[in-house]
Amino acid sequence: MSSNSAADGTRPLRLPPPCSHLAAYRSCGGAAGGGGLRSLHRCLRRRPPLGRPEVRREPGEVPRCASCHGGGPRLYACLACAAVSCLHHAPDHASAPGHEIAVDVDRAELFCAACRDQVYDHDFDAAVVIALTTPAASRPPPPQPGSRAKRPRRVEYRPWAPDAPERAVIGRRSSPLIVREGNASSSSTITTANSTAAAAAATSCATSSAPLPWGLRGLNNLGNTCFMNSVLQALLHTPLLRNYFLSDRHNRMVCQQKSRKKAYSKERSNARDATMGLQFCLACDLDAMYSAVFSGDRKPYSPAKFLYSWWRYASNLANYQQHDAHEFFICMLDGIHEKEHDPCKRPNHVSSGECCIAHRVFSGTLRSDVTCTMCGFTSTTYDPCVDISLDLDSKQDPMKVTGSKLHMNGGEANSMFASQTCGTSTLMECLERFTRPEKLGADQKLFCQHCQVRQESLKQMSIRKIPLVTCFHIKRFEHSSMRKMSRKVDQYLHFPFSLDLAPYLSSSILRARYGNRVFASSGDDLDASIESISNLELFAVVTHSGKLDAGHYLTYLRFNSQWYRCDDAWITCVSERVVRASQAYMLFYVQKILYYKASENVVIS
Repeated sequence: MSSNSAADGTRPLRLPPPCSHLAAYRSCGGAAGGGGLRSLHRCLRRRPPLGRPEVRREPGEVPRCASCHGGGPRLYACLACAAVSCLHHAPDHASAPGHEIAVDVDRAELFCAACRDQVYDHDFDAAVVIALTTPAASRPPPPQPGSRAKRPRRVEYRPWAPDAPERAVIGRRSSPLIVREGNASSSSTITTANSTAAAAAATSCATSSAPLPWGLRGLNNLGNTCFMNSVLQALLHTPLLRNYFLSDRHNRMVCQQKSRKKAYSKERSNARDATMGLQFCLACDLDAMYSAVFSGDRKPYSPAKFLYSWWRYASNLANYQQHDAHEFFICMLDGIHEKEHDPCKRPNHVSSGECCIAHRVFSGTLRSDVTCTMCGFTSTTYDPCVDISLDLDSKQDPMKVTGSKLHMNGGEANSMFASQTCGTSTLMECLERFTRPEKLGADQKLFCQHCQVRQESLKQMSIRKIPLVTCFHIKRFEHSSMRKMSRKVDQYLHFPFSLDLAPYLSSSILRARYGNRVFASSGDDLDASIESISNLELFAVVTHSGKLDAGHYLTYLRFNSQWYRCDDAWITCVSERVVRASQAYMLFYVQKILYYKASENVVIS
């Protein structure tokens, strides 16, 4: 990671000093037999399914820790003696001089066992790139001893050139080929090609040499920051946020100048305290990240300055532990809201989500109806929201009790495919349970304005206003204070790529409840203008794999009907089947009217 002094006059970002053990390893000529750490590309290979780098091994070989003979979630191979150690025994092995630096067996990342942290080296990164780009990295493993290898079939090369009739057919039925380097926006570069070879090279997504869409760039893991990278990838490619920041609606220089003017206008006694909070701005750092990601550079980007600013904003989360991606999403929107909101706007604008770009994009409104079971009086409240949290199938009584919101799902599973023993849920079923009337418990009686006493009641939720970008949070982590335990729900969730929220809107719920009768209290929600657009398109999926204490976040992004897997710094092209089989944790839908899909057949006038 590298940091430059901020051009706006603020103090530069102070990074921790480089690892002394890595510097000592390089000075002593580590891996000097073949040109330093760059020569380690011969020890790396491309993992066949998804293309992620890993340490080369024999077919069928399962690496295990030399001390405890266990697998573990992380295994590290010493660069000095090639001994494999787990996360607990790696510091013991590093007690010997010169054995501090190791490489992650499954992820091909440098790790200092003495510092117990990841380290970065330009030569090693170059070795990883060489291992991924050379043809030998994708070759199949050598055959087992004693097995008969198939002799490749020889095909004689015959040059071909079209004759006169073939030229006539090509001239009648061909048109200039549009090769789009990037997305369908007006900023993407468009070139034309007439040769068949250029068309095959530009349109094939399965090959490793195919260009990625414009703005799709990997993010380096800065130490258990996959939760941050996964959410940032989804936000960086949210259409409305992308257009807002790339059109310079939030200028970093102007923002800092406004902050200084506000600080100087205050009293001298409070000016110092005010300037301390003006040195960081999540919106400014996000604007800088947009500029870097959409600059055309394909090298993985390190969001170190954004992480530092987020640590300053959420000091209670400033550590290298694994955090929840949904918690980071909410905290990040709050940070942008505090910097972007306009206090001069009327309060009703704030409640409708028009105070900042974060709320204009993600803010919606939920309606809550509490009906007395004795007299039928209904009390209605409206709550703003930036996401909708949904429970998976609890296998309990549909008329669930609000006092016991903890849902325990079947037995534990080790993978998303084995989790089908717990049953399968769909996103539509989760929305149906979310909008289904639920009976409040006897210990949660509410005061009825009509009866003037506390009565048992029914509560029903509905969606009054659909945000421009809807985020569905799937509750996969359960915490029980009574049982003093936490667990992850490994239940498969089927989610559609196109979603219609019309059955779950307040207008649909009220029509199903009252029919054609119109009440004064519900007249606004029966208006068609409140419904806005109910058809949504999926463009990003944040998933969580592994267990509660040892998991990993990644993101799937959709570009022109093609899905891409963003796993920290590594981006690969995947099929829809891979996306559907993932353990969805956060689903990002955009209104269909704002989802521009590239045309399959381009006609050139």
